[in-house]
Amino acid sequence: MTASTPTVVLVHGAFADAAAWSGVIAELQADGIPVIAPPNPLRGLTADAAYVASVAAQIDGPVILVGHSYGGALITVAGTTENVVGLVYVAAYVLDEGESLGELQGRFPLSPLVSSLKEWAYPVADGEPAVEVTIAEDAFPSVFAADLPAEVTQVLAAAQRPLATAAFEEKAAAAAWRTKPSWALVAAADNAINPDVERFGAQRAGATITEVEGASHAVAVSQPKAVADLIREAVRATS
Repeated sequence: MTASTPTVVLVHGAFADAAAWSGVIAELQADGIPVIAPPNPLRGLTADAAYVASVAAQIDGPVILVGHSYGGALITVAGTTENVVGLVYVAAYVLDEGESLGELQGRFPLSPLVSSLKEWAYPVADGEPAVEVTIAEDAFPSVFAADLPAEVTQVLAAAQRPLATAAFEEKAAAAAWRTKPSWALVAAADNAINPDVERFGAQRAGATITEVEGASHAVAVSQPKAVADLIREAVRATS
């Protein structure tokens, strides 16, 4: 790859961590594409997007932001960073400016995720405990990763990271897809985000869309090549 090849920044979503990108990272590194997968704080849309933007801004040269699930909402806002040249959404929320996750999700029938969330409390500075959610472990395989072996989903369920519920109500301060090219992968068998939510957001953004039949929400784990192929397409188009 040349000096003008964008660095790919992989932003994981809720109920996961950066290790979920391991297969995708291996695919991209095999092609010599520079890639990093920073941790997503999962504390709220505004703060998390600011963190992603700060990571992108400190990279020399162009950047492609890739967001999975809730990570898609973050790259929509963080993508306004000057050196970001493209956005890739993977089974993701694609918000518009002034829109919240709850508002976008509310346009469509709810997925099984909503009834499978388990609430936890966590301390915040100088205030009442705040609420965060994980997926109930018995529901995790069918909701998040139905196309992965049981022994894999058991590990993923045990290692999932919680999302602060405040993230569902915060509104996106910007929509970078209005000025930057985008690509989107729709996981056609997703039980965490209604695939129609993914399609609607991607179509509204004018994204180049790839549908992966039979793919669960954990498509980056179950089908890393399909995800990497879409990222490669974005890299070629923006190099």
